[in-house]
Amino acid sequence: MPIHIFYIGILYNGDIIMVDLFSNLSPVYQALLASLFTWSVTMLGAAIVFFFKEIKKSIMDALLGFAAGVMIAASFWSLLNPAIEMANQFKMNAWLVVFLGFFSGGLLLFIGDKFYTVFSKKKSIATDKAKRCVMLIFSITLHNIPEGLVVGVAFGSLAYGLEGATLASAITLAIGIGLQNFPEGSAVSLPLRRDGLSRGKAFFYGQLSGVVEPIAAVIGTILVLKVQTILPFLLAFAAGAMIYVVVEELIPESQTNKRKDLMALFTLVGFSVMMILDVALG
Repeated sequence: MPIHIFYIGILYNGDIIMVDLFSNLSPVYQALLASLFTWSVTMLGAAIVFFFKEIKKSIMDALLGFAAGVMIAASFWSLLNPAIEMANQFKMNAWLVVFLGFFSGGLLLFIGDKFYTVFSKKKSIATDKAKRCVMLIFSITLHNIPEGLVVGVAFGSLAYGLEGATLASAITLAIGIGLQNFPEGSAVSLPLRRDGLSRGKAFFYGQLSGVVEPIAAVIGTILVLKVQTILPFLLAFAAGAMIYVVVEELIPESQTNKRKDLMALFTLVGFSVMMILDVALG
């Protein structure tokens, strides 16, 4: 037997063994491993800060604009659209559930912004940069919680024989969310780096925004039947929080650049990239 065929045979059999091992795990462990993958992609996105020796304002403004586009697209295709579909599937009043979730997410950040401003003035520590850092981390973390729940629900559904629940669809969903997490990790770490944090701290906080996904995935798997009914609200809630940050922080900051038109173009590019990922990966 030619040696290259022997190697292919080993690889082929090894892949089968790995698939068998994964399929034989309990849904909780499947969801945990899948969500650890999505978190690792967030870490890769956050690690991009290590490749910049000096971050120029124009580059960072472009990346902020790009991140804004990514977050706008993710808000609809990854959050609002699935929320509407789930609400309809559960025979809910879709427009009301999604509206309440969406507005609540933005309102929470609005109230938090006001409280932060009052608190920081009293403590004499108020800075626009610090506020932006907190809001970025908080909003992306909110976005990752329902994503983790979705992964948990996908794998948890396998144990109950729900219609359309297959191992292949659950894995595909996890891969899609993982790919989307790369720009989300950089959307946190790069602005933090620009605002003066060290590369190590920017990376740490960037990947930290994704650590909630494994936690949420396990919870979602264990409580899959109960969690399903509140997922539409949670998805819309995260979308509202993300849109608030984009409109209040990211786009205004990117537009401080002299080339406003170019920064707007980067926002379109970011939107397009995330839209293609979401639509192509279903």
